[in-house]
Amino acid sequence: MEVAKKSAKFLSGGTGKKILDIGSGVGKFCLIGGYFFPEATFSGVEQRKELFHFAQAAREVTCTANVDFINCNFTQVNFDEYDHFYFYNSFFENLVDDGQIDQQIEYSTSLYNYYARSMFKSLENKPGGTRLVTFHSLEDEIPPSYQLVDATVDFLLKMWIKR
Repeated sequence: MEVAKKSAKFLSGGTGKKILDIGSGVGKFCLIGGYFFPEATFSGVEQRKELFHFAQAAREVTCTANVDFINCNFTQVNFDEYDHFYFYNSFFENLVDDGQIDQQIEYSTSLYNYYARSMFKSLENKPGGTRLVTFHSLEDEIPPSYQLVDATVDFLLKMWIKR
């Protein structure tokens, strides 16, 4: 919970910020962020229908009005609609032979590369001042225009701002 809270605090600075969680799963980050930072809007994009439904149900139970979820592949989302981004390396499951959440979708190294390039391009097109938080990232999706401004001691959680 502390990782989500610290990340949401960094991303939600200022009133009315729209934050996108890329690969939101059951919505933990968005729900925690929405609860502690009601002045911001937290959206999660998740391609797995079952996880999307769990996230929707959790949002309804918690009555978090500033949280919403989208059921699609993140490559279909317009990054221009969001100010800042949270990414807990949802692409990594494409690089390992086991440990995936399920077998409902295709996995491959080429998909990992495609997703990383797509996110890289979308982030590169954002204006200076755009904030990004990564957790357990290999950094393949981060353009060099993003400057690391904070990190945990173990360097698993990193906070970036586009120059």
